[in-house]
Amino acid sequence: MTTIDTALLPDVPPSIMHAAAALRSGELTSVQLVEACLARADVLDPILGVFIQRLDETALAAAAIADDELAAGIDRGPLHGIPLGIKDIIATKESTTTAQSLILDPAWGSTGDAVVVSRLRAAGAIVIGKTSTMEFAIGMPDPSKPFPVPRNPWDTTRWTGGSSSGTGAGVAAGLFMGGLGTDTGGSVRIPAAFCGISGLKQTFGLVPKSGCVPLGFSLDHIGPMAPSAADCLAMIAVMAGPDPSDPNCIDLRDPVWPDTLATSLVGLTIGVDRVNHLTVDGVEPAAVAAFEAALRVLAAAGAEVIEVEIPHYELMRAAGTVTSRGEASSYHRTDLSQRWSEYGVHTSKATSMGTLVSGADYVQAQRVRAFCNAALAEMMAPLDAIVTPMAGIGAPLLEGLDHRSFMEWPVFSQFWNPTGLPALAIPMGRTPDGLPLSMQIAGKAQAEATVLTVAHAYQAATDWHLAKPAFDASLLVARS
Repeated sequence: MTTIDTALLPDVPPSIMHAAAALRSGELTSVQLVEACLARADVLDPILGVFIQRLDETALAAAAIADDELAAGIDRGPLHGIPLGIKDIIATKESTTTAQSLILDPAWGSTGDAVVVSRLRAAGAIVIGKTSTMEFAIGMPDPSKPFPVPRNPWDTTRWTGGSSSGTGAGVAAGLFMGGLGTDTGGSVRIPAAFCGISGLKQTFGLVPKSGCVPLGFSLDHIGPMAPSAADCLAMIAVMAGPDPSDPNCIDLRDPVWPDTLATSLVGLTIGVDRVNHLTVDGVEPAAVAAFEAALRVLAAAGAEVIEVEIPHYELMRAAGTVTSRGEASSYHRTDLSQRWSEYGVHTSKATSMGTLVSGADYVQAQRVRAFCNAALAEMMAPLDAIVTPMAGIGAPLLEGLDHRSFMEWPVFSQFWNPTGLPALAIPMGRTPDGLPLSMQIAGKAQAEATVLTVAHAYQAATDWHLAKPAFDASLLVARS
């Protein structure tokens, strides 16, 4: 066991929105906020494994500029002066990008910020560091490689979820106020769920992916991770919009980002799918109870909550698996054949599985996706959103963690990636052991505002999203 002096952990605001208000009231400066986050990282990061690289000097310099601008009446919006963590498969101008791998060429990303990072900076956000991930955003933690093994702030014997592990843990632990993850099969929403924060996989193509190491070309998303739905709105409103560097980008419809989110759900119809989520093996009773309680909160906010069953659920999941395996293998094909031993064992196994996917398999998977999406669109036509548990369990133990056990968990993120539709994870309760539980809210294409409104209404009536890990020193264990 290791001990920490919890008195060395300065407080930080519970959300981006709280921090933004404090910056404008004069209660807090951006420099003070960044200094507090860095001080927390000094104490906690050797245990939690959040950062691949800290950017203290440039972050403090950017914070000083943000303070000067705010004092001069220049207000770039709610992210102005807010420190963010960036998953280390997304390029930033101050640092190399490793993808937490010995494989990636150090020159990759040397041309500067990814488009989404440059947009966040233009809105006044501050890049405080690059965060840990699973290697190439796939696989499992690998202690044999010279990278951090991320640990969950709620219980450091447990995993954060992946692959946006460091961002999830860093937001939960107050090492930064929000951050970027990527999501190919749930890599924003799984760590958001296990770490007790909010995480959005937006409509496919809504955010340009230029400057991000790919995993699944037709499934990848760069998404915001933060304490609240309102925080995610502040980030996605800046991140979204086409860019010529990414041919997968879609044009935005007429303004989709409200200035504020409503707390009333009157007039909205929300579908709840119990069949594919509450009756599967491994779902804990606490998750069922928390989900049913969450539905009552949504109904009390005015929503009409009706029973639905997502069509072809397992078929779409299978199509997504074939697609992701084939696309990952296509990117790694040469390196797998020439540098196998340099990959982590979990990554090499996961990516090499794609070599078993034939061209015919891949084409058929795309046909299945189209078929399932048509049926899903018909079912969702009268609905404004669908809610499910995000996971039927709390964070799993790190000991014994492997890819096979991961595939057996009741985690419900993967279905939504091949649909291309938005899906958001938000905290909804705790297990008997005090681990976060999470609800998933999905919606129609480019209906992020509706999805976030449902989440905000729930968060206005509850405080799960504001709860923070206690960091009792007796519960913290040192990283191996």
